[in-house]
Amino acid sequence: MSSERIYLKAGARVFDAGDEPTAAFLIESGLIEISVDHGGVRTPLSLLSAGEMFGEMAVIGNELRGNSARALEPAVLVPIARNEFVERLRLADPVVRALLISQVSRYRSEIAALTGTRISHVGVHGDAGALDKIRLESELRGALYKNELEVLFQPIVDIASGAIAGYEALTRWQHPERGEVPPTEFIELAEETSLILQVGDYVLTRVCEAISQLSSAHAEPVPFVAMNVSSRQIADPGFVERVLLTLRQYDVASDRIKLEVTENLAFDHARLANLIKRCHAAGVHVALDDFGTGYSNLNLLASLHFDQIKIDQTFIRALDHERTAALVKTIATMAKDLDCDLIAEGVETPAQFHALRELGCRYAQGWLVGRPKPFGDVIAASGLETAR
Repeated sequence: MSSERIYLKAGARVFDAGDEPTAAFLIESGLIEISVDHGGVRTPLSLLSAGEMFGEMAVIGNELRGNSARALEPAVLVPIARNEFVERLRLADPVVRALLISQVSRYRSEIAALTGTRISHVGVHGDAGALDKIRLESELRGALYKNELEVLFQPIVDIASGAIAGYEALTRWQHPERGEVPPTEFIELAEETSLILQVGDYVLTRVCEAISQLSSAHAEPVPFVAMNVSSRQIADPGFVERVLLTLRQYDVASDRIKLEVTENLAFDHARLANLIKRCHAAGVHVALDDFGTGYSNLNLLASLHFDQIKIDQTFIRALDHERTAALVKTIATMAKDLDCDLIAEGVETPAQFHALRELGCRYAQGWLVGRPKPFGDVIAASGLETAR
């Protein structure tokens, strides 16, 4: 924001209709009248005082001024240069930006109707990405309502025995018109709003249904299922209660669920610590996902009791380098000393698998072990039959 101030005498004009929108203004003191002129008659629209802003409508809409502003008494204004205003608008959430521009368009249309003047239409046609985002969010809500999201299960094996110990639940969305929507796209969209809570509950229900069916089919032992948790879910005071309620509803043992949190959530230390405490009290396990890629520090592992550390695939791809192998061995030893299982994701070759066994890693996940698949394929591959 500009540091200069504009000092006005009573009656001084700030701008007139038709002027270029060079700035918006914040009122420090005084009274500013906003008006429109039509046929030589001035029609007051609003009276603004200290702490209020004006002149931003034309800046946002990139249009000539549609009204006039003058000081009714001595006033002090802080100008916000157009380039500064536009930069802040550019960095704003695209949906918020689109809604704001839409409001500007509607406001200017109402002014035109009031004065009988003709102004150009601002609209939001220039921000197609924002409109598409709004549509996609609405369609995602519909997909949840119609149970159109698919939850796939990627196997996790015990490296020592080679047996499947569990699965990671991965959400996919096959849009009827767009085709497959990348998880990064719709999950990120859901995380921007409380919609991620509904997505999380949806996945939890599918996971508990799957574990219940495996238990009914006499899978021995019943595998665990890991599912990702977002920052909004951690912040939701009712999250853990909903998890426990769903577990009871499907008669699933609490230790068959692993909630995975990423390192970037470590900044919310207090809430994360509370989540782990409440989960452990109920017997639910919590894992640290993508270890080594974000904000890794030993204090995080010392102060938060994770049940599992999931080492990122970037380490696995470089296991043929001595320094990387030494680092993974150190992490495996540290995890064992902390009474914490280590799982490697992104395992794609037999050489990586064997190296991880030698380094003391307990679990492996990746395309070598198995790709994500529908639950029906999980049952078929295990040779089990679920109750019909």
